[in-house]
Amino acid sequence: MHCAACQSPIDPGDSRCRKCGAAVRRSDPDSERRFVTILRADVIDSTGLVAELDPEEAVSRLEPALAAMRASVRQFSGIVSKELGDGLSAVFGAPIADDNHAPLACHAAIELVRRVASLGDPGLQVRVGLHSGHVVAYMVASEFSKVYEIGGAAQHLAARLEQEAEANQIYVSEACHNLADGHVRFEHLGDKSLRGFSQPVPVYRIVGASDLSSWRVRRARSVSRFVDRTTERDLLDRAAGQARASRQTVLLLGDAGIGKSRLAHEFAQKLRAEGWRLIDAECSPNLQGAPFSTLKRILLSGMDTAARDPGDPLKDLSAIQQSALDAVLDVPIANPQWDELEPHARGRVISDASCAVIQSLASRQRTVLLLEDLHWIDRASDVVVAAIASLAVPDLLVLLTSRPNGMPVWIARCHAEVVAMRPLDDDSGLEMLSDMLGSSETNADLKSRIISHTANVPLFIEEVCRGLKESGTLRGEWGDLALVRPIDELGIPTSIQGVIAARLDRVSKQERSVLQVAAALGARSSEALLRKIAIQPEDALRGCLVSLDRAELLVRIDSELEDSLEFRHEMVRQVTYDSMVEKVREDIHARILAALERSEAEDPDKLCYHATRAKDWDKAFGYGRASARKCLARSAFTDAADYFEAAMRSLDKTPENPVREAKAVDIRIEARAAFIGSGHISEWLNLGKEAQRRADAINDIGRKVAAMTVVAAAQNFYGAPVEAITLNEEVVGLAEQSDNSGWLNAAQYGLGQVYFLSGRYREADGLFARACAQLMGPEASAPFGTTPKFALLLCCMMGSINHTVMGELDAAEQLQREAAAIADETSRPYDRVAAAYSGGWLMLGRGDPAVAASILEGGFVLAQKHGIRLFVPVLACHLGIAYLEQGLYDRACGMLAEAREEARAVGYTSAVLRSSIYLALATNRLGDVQAAQNMLREARNTARQQGFSGLEAEALFGEAVVTPPSSEENRTIILSALRAAIAIASESGAKPLLQKAEAMLNGMLAEGHEFA
Repeated sequence: MHCAACQSPIDPGDSRCRKCGAAVRRSDPDSERRFVTILRADVIDSTGLVAELDPEEAVSRLEPALAAMRASVRQFSGIVSKELGDGLSAVFGAPIADDNHAPLACHAAIELVRRVASLGDPGLQVRVGLHSGHVVAYMVASEFSKVYEIGGAAQHLAARLEQEAEANQIYVSEACHNLADGHVRFEHLGDKSLRGFSQPVPVYRIVGASDLSSWRVRRARSVSRFVDRTTERDLLDRAAGQARASRQTVLLLGDAGIGKSRLAHEFAQKLRAEGWRLIDAECSPNLQGAPFSTLKRILLSGMDTAARDPGDPLKDLSAIQQSALDAVLDVPIANPQWDELEPHARGRVISDASCAVIQSLASRQRTVLLLEDLHWIDRASDVVVAAIASLAVPDLLVLLTSRPNGMPVWIARCHAEVVAMRPLDDDSGLEMLSDMLGSSETNADLKSRIISHTANVPLFIEEVCRGLKESGTLRGEWGDLALVRPIDELGIPTSIQGVIAARLDRVSKQERSVLQVAAALGARSSEALLRKIAIQPEDALRGCLVSLDRAELLVRIDSELEDSLEFRHEMVRQVTYDSMVEKVREDIHARILAALERSEAEDPDKLCYHATRAKDWDKAFGYGRASARKCLARSAFTDAADYFEAAMRSLDKTPENPVREAKAVDIRIEARAAFIGSGHISEWLNLGKEAQRRADAINDIGRKVAAMTVVAAAQNFYGAPVEAITLNEEVVGLAEQSDNSGWLNAAQYGLGQVYFLSGRYREADGLFARACAQLMGPEASAPFGTTPKFALLLCCMMGSINHTVMGELDAAEQLQREAAAIADETSRPYDRVAAAYSGGWLMLGRGDPAVAASILEGGFVLAQKHGIRLFVPVLACHLGIAYLEQGLYDRACGMLAEAREEARAVGYTSAVLRSSIYLALATNRLGDVQAAQNMLREARNTARQQGFSGLEAEALFGEAVVTPPSSEENRTIILSALRAAIAIASESGAKPLLQKAEAMLNGMLAEGHEFA
């Protein structure tokens, strides 16, 4: 064992490292997370059955039922994890993973009920509950033995289903039903309220075993077309051709999901269409303990095909061979000679008789014997199949499928050709996805992600797509599916978790440990880094890496810079990572963190991730904050917001004290820039309110002023000016009292902004001018979390826009040049977007919409590219205005409608109103006067109610423009709207709007439209 901090050796009894003093972190290597099926069964009213019996009599009454339960569980590869006096709890799929854990558990439950009923005691009635889910599995050691136990919420649902079940019934959860459907027949009982569960739970009842083969179950679920496999089909075609001269045996070898069965059945059906006889059977995991179960299926299939032949293929068999076949087929035997044979001799006769039947069938018609899933063959059948696969007869092709861990030793003796199945190539994987999702380019990115996630394993591709469709992420019909919401992670469908877990269980404990470290490092990691973290001797580690590479779980990727290790596909990494219990994960991430901290070149992003997973909250806070700052520097606001969130969560997990609370206020104030840029206005507002609450709690006036400034700035966008003005004016007063020029500048900027939004342009100008003067001076000061230069850019941007609205274009030009110069100097995307916004507005004020459109288009693209969502609606709005003024009415309508929807999504109130006003003007130009009038009236009323007087004036002028002067009533409306707009514009100082409204009013008056 080694220290997680310095990697020094540690003695088993040490509690601290003798070299660095770090606390020793231990984890139980036998504990791990598993996806399993849990079976709970008990005898109904067992207390009443034994209440009046002596202890010995009570035991003898219940023990036969318990013995039947144990035997049923073990018959289907389950583990009895706990005996409960009158019942038991069992687990399927652990400690060795099995992808058939749900069907096996269902068959065990059916057998359990059957065995107890066959005891002949009518008082013994049982009930069973089954559920599939994640558990923590662990070994509990006692003085004499070890017991395999499970823990977690999943076992409680199985117990509740058991308690709900009626006598001799098996109740099953939806998760178990989904995994076993087709293998077992179910009846849906609807949703039931179960004790301890807040919502009703879907419940199913098992009504019997299915007679469908595993292939037919899989084929019924499949929605994909058979693609590619050109190389493998050519090999099979060659083997079929050579079978003319002598028997040929081919084994398709590959892991679960690789497509063995699909290829085998596609090829077998092709041969059948060409006149071949098809004998097909499969080995069943449910019948591995039943002697000759596989051989019985082969014989039944062969005799079924022979029934259509003119002759009897069994007529040449001797009497003893007939008895041998009857024994396999469970037909009563009345042959004394058979009864006298020793078991070994009986097996030899069965083998000879079976070979004779197959040879006879092949002599009558070319025959392909398809036997699937050889890894599940029962021991008795294995000997006979080996003999059949070694027959020296022509016109017989033996086609077998198997997983690598189940390949029998006799394959080499029968000179079989082994075809190792590989994943599809990228082109075939994309072809398969196009069949399922459709050929639209809109899904191109999703298809690439699925290819990378699944490494082109056909079953994995199909199940991932099915999971996306069933969850509603993909909508439509197969062959024409559309992605309706973004995907963070593709995840691992429950139907294939066991498939991958079974592969992982084939590696040694040491190899599993290395795989877990690699999974914590990520999809690709440096081999040198893994060597630092893996606690193994060099020789052992080298052997593990070779074995894992050979198993294609963790493969070596050579590059010019360093040797890297890469998971063959992401799903293997996820299952490996998910299998670790929390303590093991924390220990590994702590070791990774310690190793990375010794390397100065590492980014804080990785350090934050590993510190969070190691639950080292102090370090997670520091690295999260550093990562957020790094993202802010490159205008990656969404990523910055995520890191700030991680840092805030980490800080709140540390002990509460005034120092922590001061840090909590500071980081929320600093984080405002990320939430502003990404357009998360409600979160921005909540950040400020939470910072204010915490500052109040520790009575920190300076931090309270800062927090209130953040709240006030957010309120400018999120609420109505009436509320925002009151708050901003209070903040400016507090900032003046606090004598903090940085926060005073921010407060003045915020108050100027809300004055602008409320149409008080002259007052806004004074505030912007004061802030600009201080920020241009030698003692320029900006609030915490920003720089004087950036604060100056914003003040110049808003000052330029304000002067443009007032018609003072030279002053606007001067401020715009200052904003553009700062943006050119910093080259930050956010700064360039801000300068483009005010620059486009200035060009519109100068009456040059074409140049304005060019500037605004550049800013709009940049804002979208970098996720600067706060600017997207206002840039789109003014771009729409530029199109409108150029006479591009269709383009204007589209852009303005997009601006309005984006503004609504962000919560940007004034942008919703401005977009609506100009969308109405564009709609009017396209001929829909009534719709335009309705939009303008609604915008005017909303602006008046909420205090956006400048926008109210623009809406009034718009009403005058779109209302046709075709009646006295309409002319009255126009004149009234113009006079109201003139009054507001005159008071606010919006000269361009004032001049346009006066010119229109004077024109109407000159035409004689005035009346009393």
